[in-house]
Formats: sequence, C-alpha cells, structure tokens
Amino acid sequence: MKFETSYKLEDFILNTNYNDLPSNVKTRLKGCFIDLLGALIIGSRSEQFSVGLRLAKTIYGKGDIAVIGSEEKFNFLGASAAMGHSSNAYDIDDGHNLTRAHPGTSFIGGILAAAYEKNLSRDEFLTALLVAYETTIRSGAAIMDYYNYAHSSGTFGAVGVAAGVGRIYGFSREQLNNVLSVAEFNAPLVPGIRSVEYPSMNKDGVPFGVMIGALAIMETLCGFEGNKNLLEAEEYKHYLDDLGEKYQIMDLYFKPYTCCRWAHPAIDACIEVLDKYNIHYTDIERVTIHTFHRATLLSKIVPKAVDEAQYNIAYPVAASLIYKDFGYSQVRKESLGDPSVVEMMDKLFFVTDEKYDKQFPAHRICKAEIITKDGKTYTSSECEPRGEAKENIGLDWLTQKFRRITGPVYTAEGQETLLEMITADTDLPIRKIVDTANKNEFWKNA
Repeated sequence: MKFETSYKLEDFILNTNYNDLPSNVKTRLKGCFIDLLGALIIGSRSEQFSVGLRLAKTIYGKGDIAVIGSEEKFNFLGASAAMGHSSNAYDIDDGHNLTRAHPGTSFIGGILAAAYEKNLSRDEFLTALLVAYETTIRSGAAIMDYYNYAHSSGTFGAVGVAAGVGRIYGFSREQLNNVLSVAEFNAPLVPGIRSVEYPSMNKDGVPFGVMIGALAIMETLCGFEGNKNLLEAEEYKHYLDDLGEKYQIMDLYFKPYTCCRWAHPAIDACIEVLDKYNIHYTDIERVTIHTFHRATLLSKIVPKAVDEAQYNIAYPVAASLIYKDFGYSQVRKESLGDPSVVEMMDKLFFVTDEKYDKQFPAHRICKAEIITKDGKTYTSSECEPRGEAKENIGLDWLTQKFRRITGPVYTAEGQETLLEMITADTDLPIRKIVDTANKNEFWKNA
C-alpha cells in the first residue's frame, strides 16, 4: 500500500472558517448541535451514563469541564468519557448511509468537552463539529473498504475526535497528521452487526471510540508517534477529492424514534393507520408488518434491558400502537414490561415482502395491515424512514424533534432557551450554552 502525505485533510481541519461556509451548511451545523444536545440530555438519564460518570470519577479525575446532565466536573478525558456514554445511550442520533453508522454521536463527547475547556465560541465549536463530521465520514468509508467488514460508529469516531479536538487544541499540521494516524490505527474495530444480534451497552462502541480519540490527543501531546492514516493511501485518497466543496454533513439522516432505524417505517405505518381510521389500540385483533427481510430478523423478545428494547422491532411497534410514539418515555428501564405493550406484541406478525426486499438497502420500505376485532382490515401506505437526507431536513424538523424527545425530562422553558441560544445570529460562548443546559430549574425531577 502506497502512502503520500499531502496535508490536504490537515489544512482543511485547521483552515476552515465558519464565516466562509455556505449558509445551508451553517444552518445544518446548528441543527446537528440541537439534535446531539437532545441525545445528550435524554442520554444523561440512562444507566449507561451512570457508568460513564463512575468511570470518569474512578480513573480520569476531577477538573473544570462541565458535563451535560451532571453537576460534577471533570478533566478533558473524564468529561469526554462521561458524555461518550450518554450521547448514544438511546440511539436517537444522526446517521450517514456511506458508513451505515452514526457520526455525530461518535465524537460529540470529546469535542464538547474540549470546546468547554478552551472556552470556544459557539461558531468556533460548530466549525470543529464540521471538520469532525467530514473527517469521520470519509475516514469511515476508507476503513470499511480496507477491512472489508461492517464496523460501527465507535471505530470512525476515534478519528473524528482527533480531528475536531486537534483543531480546538491548536495542533500544527504535523501534530494533526500524527494524531489522525494514532487514532485511526488504534480505533476500536467494532463489529456492528453483533450489536443487533446481541443487544447490550456494547452497542456501536461509541464510548470506546471517544476515549481512544481523546487518548490519541493526549498521546500526541506527550510525544507518541504514529505514521500514516488510510486517507493518505493511494487506494483511499479519492475520499478527499471533494473535501471543502461537497459537505457530507448535508447527507446525514435524522432519527425520530429511539430504536433501530429498520423499525421506523413499521412504527410510522402503524401510526398512520390509527390516525387515518380513528382506531384505538384496544380495538386491534392482529397486525401484520410487510417489510424487508433484514427488518424481520430484528429481536422480538420482551426486553429486560434498555438496549434490548432499542434493537428490537416488536417492542417499538407495539409501544407505538399504544402511545403513538417511541421515545424516552417508552424505552427507559422503568417502562419495560408495560402490560399493554407486552399484550400487543403477541398480536404482531412480521412478513418478508419480496418486492421490498429487492429494494433494500437503497430503500427500507414497510406496509402495515391492521385487523380490528370487528373483522375489518385497514392497510397503510408504503412507508420509509422519516428524516432521510433527501428530505432536506431543516431547523423546524429538528427543533420539533428536540422538544418531543426531551419533553419527558426537560422543561419547555429550558427547551426554548437552548434553542434560541443555538439558532441565534449572534455568537456566544459555548460554556454559556452548556452551563444554561445544566440549570437545575430546567430539569424535571432534578
């Protein structure tokens, strides 16, 4: 394998200026921040976040960096680790089809920690987000090609953390080149498909990707030397051909529900039928979901853990038939075992539709057929997951999602205060946003 160091990526990371970005990219960055902040807010109420806090206190130590959803403060490594455990806890974060993974969640913990530490402005923080997204997605594609294996978000996020934090820390071109090598070479090779087959906190490997990216930063500062990364290889440097011209961040998709995206069209199909024909869940006798084969393979067990509820198709669909939503209130540990949902799961049947299966993975299509107790049959339209890149998702969609998903744990006043700060034309310190987000009066049952 032939490598050539051109510093194209490093120069992009160091020299990108927020004021020079296209207006649609600036708007998208604000939308991404809103979406990731929502994931951090509800994620801070998860068991996984509790683990992250204990880990941060045990091995990383205290400092001056705030963590979303906690009154405790840590050093850079500790804050990164803690938020790395919360950002993907409920699987509500953005995704990108090129890597079939979740880029934003894979680095937000490290970048937000560094931005708070260095007292960045919001716009400079958004610029660090951008270079992390662009590096993560392109590096992820190269890693997938090189290993010829479906890795997951934590693998790619280690490189994103290195890129974004390297910029924030003021690394030179040479330091950036080194830290990208260290992070990519040592990134966790997360076997993504196993997280679907055997759900657990292992999931997408996000906490470990964030920690390795953060460690790569500290290793570089301490003199550790790497050598080359895959985007410098002759076979993969084409992933940088349109760097700074085409922004991969515009090709993100966004998730409305806290579960595997393969279950999303089934949820929407069911809610469509209930709303269109004014059906109450107590009137349902049987539900048949016609979908692509991979979706039918998702778990259908009654979940005993939060991750089992997310990597599932029967539980989210049953819950959405009861509550017309699948968010924090339905997926949190205290909601598992809901008798109404468990009873509804027994009425669900999942069938592979050959026509839909032939269109997968380009299209993930589903149709729901509901039979009521009076013998009538009602059928949905053909549904695909909402929030796809082709929909040109804007701030209205993302702010509505933010209000809906954080509502169970966060006050309306807090929501509107944060949204105004993030979307305002006037720049402000990132510390002000984070400290405002952590105000006790904004948290329900704080």
